[in-house]
Amino acid sequence: MSCSLDGLQFRAGPAGDGYRGRVLALVVVALSLGMSNFAAAIGIGTTGVGARIRVRVGVVFGIFEAGMPVLGLVLGHGLASTLGHATRWVGAGLLIATGAYGLVQALRAGAAGGAAGQLRLGRLLVTGIALSIDNLAVGFALGTYHVSLPLAAAIIGTVSVAMSLAGLELGGRIGLRAGQRGELLGSLILIGVGVAIGVGVS
Repeated sequence: MSCSLDGLQFRAGPAGDGYRGRVLALVVVALSLGMSNFAAAIGIGTTGVGARIRVRVGVVFGIFEAGMPVLGLVLGHGLASTLGHATRWVGAGLLIATGAYGLVQALRAGAAGGAAGQLRLGRLLVTGIALSIDNLAVGFALGTYHVSLPLAAAIIGTVSVAMSLAGLELGGRIGLRAGQRGELLGSLILIGVGVAIGVGVS
């Protein structure tokens, strides 16, 4: 999910207050960036939540969500902005494709009287990239507001992990009630998140 710091203005005041204001704004941005992860994690959680899934989702989503803005800062303003706008569509397409694949697998498993199984690492990696790839343009804004890069990455990553785990728990409870339809519901949620990113809702 993309979000810009450009609209966040920090007015004059003591240097310490200004820095604290920038850090607070960064937390708000991190929460905004984490919303798509939260929604996607709900979809993943509906297929079943175990300790292994929690660790995988937290690590993958956290690394990509924190890493893409850092990569954007390294690439520079012009390239990051160009890629950031273009990759919204790439991320949306990847999420829709991942959800559609899961939907097909769930339908096949249902027809065979079995279960679709746990989310594989490859699909999880694609989902993590898709959710965070449009965050490249955020990196330049981090540089212009003079926030420590390691601190920014840590805050964004931590918030992403927390929101992803919360989404998994909520999805797990929904999945328990949905039963075998949980795989279908989870795939539809991923498709919905992809569509939302594509049309600019997220």
